[in-house]
Amino acid sequence: MSDFSRGLRFIRLIASLYVAIAVLYTTTHILSPLRTLARSYMASYDATAIQVHPNAEVAGKTSQEMLLWPTLSLSPEHTTGTTDGIPMSEDLFLSKAFSQSMHPLQVVPYYYRASGTFEQDDITITTLVTFNRFKVFSELVKHYQGPISATVHVKPSATHALLDALHDLYVSTPAMSTYVDIHLVLTPFDRQLNAWRNAARLFARTEFVMMLDVDFAICTNFRSAVRASRDAKIGRMLKEGDAALVVPAFEYVKQQDGLHQKYFPRDKKTLLSLVKAKKIDMFHRSWVPGHNSTDYPRFYAAAPGEVYKVTQYHPAYEPYVIFRKEGPPWCDERFVGYGGNKAACLYEMFLSGMSFYVLADHFLVHQSHPYEEEARKLERKSNRKLYQDFKEEVCLRYLKRHYDSGTLNTSHGYNVQEECKKIRGVSKIAALMMEGRL
Repeated sequence: MSDFSRGLRFIRLIASLYVAIAVLYTTTHILSPLRTLARSYMASYDATAIQVHPNAEVAGKTSQEMLLWPTLSLSPEHTTGTTDGIPMSEDLFLSKAFSQSMHPLQVVPYYYRASGTFEQDDITITTLVTFNRFKVFSELVKHYQGPISATVHVKPSATHALLDALHDLYVSTPAMSTYVDIHLVLTPFDRQLNAWRNAARLFARTEFVMMLDVDFAICTNFRSAVRASRDAKIGRMLKEGDAALVVPAFEYVKQQDGLHQKYFPRDKKTLLSLVKAKKIDMFHRSWVPGHNSTDYPRFYAAAPGEVYKVTQYHPAYEPYVIFRKEGPPWCDERFVGYGGNKAACLYEMFLSGMSFYVLADHFLVHQSHPYEEEARKLERKSNRKLYQDFKEEVCLRYLKRHYDSGTLNTSHGYNVQEECKKIRGVSKIAALMMEGRL
């Protein structure tokens, strides 16, 4: 090899090293603000609760000063002779908690922590927020006036701009600092919706949660109604984790009519008049399986105070529901992008033995916005195949769970029996299990 060739190879090697170092430095520079923030304020995390220091005030504080990230300390019951827990870093705990998600992914719990205190029987709205949904997020907070646990997606390429905008939003909306806990998810990947939903639910601070998309207007006071029913049958089922309460969803037929929440109906009588005038209809009426199990004709005709059971369940059903935080299955984080993600959450809940009940006095209305149609088309195609495999997998899992626990031929096993016999390749196994021949 000539001296010229050796020299050229050496120059190429130096250039490659330079590029690699430059990329490493740039990535570190982008991520370092959140790493610094994530370790600015440390608190204790034990086996029963997340202990964090509440914010004394919001006004005048920078984003860096508002961060709260708990550390973890587990105290297993079998530990004797000492009160010391087993230390575990937050990075290890959260990497396990979100191990099904696409990585790199970094979770920053309680970036902002609400100053308000909440009763355990309250209902925390759990939602996810992207940069382009800050305005409707503010509307949700103003109308709910109750606990909210929100996951905010942060792209490394837009970290500083988003955090500055989030800080401005938080300090400019008084209800935010009182009611809203903000958790950051730092990842370059868009629409890991189920992972973000799980984060919001995990760090909610009340016994009950509502899984809700941020662009829905809360039109009626279902929160007070549900809390008042805690001594009734439906309230007991909710507390035991056997029921999820559906708040029916609607949207304007003409998208331009649904742009401003101040014109939305706030009682059922007004809603019904708009339905009759064909100005409002069920949410996503173009995709009937998504919400049709709510049985809208029955909702329209229901007597005041009625709560009715969903009897025509469809595996694509994806209502907005109130349920117990602890106990029900978590959303499967393998679903990324549009299509099937929320339905998968509800499907697994249903197979676990939970029933859905519709609150016939209450409703939500979607605030119109443009959709990313190309992304939706592509992601739905990939998720359709994933959802088919998921249904078979989760059916087998819950058939075995109910079979082993002796609940397959009880009311808790009814849902899994009915659904799994519809799936080719699983129906024979389900039949053998139900007959006790396996």
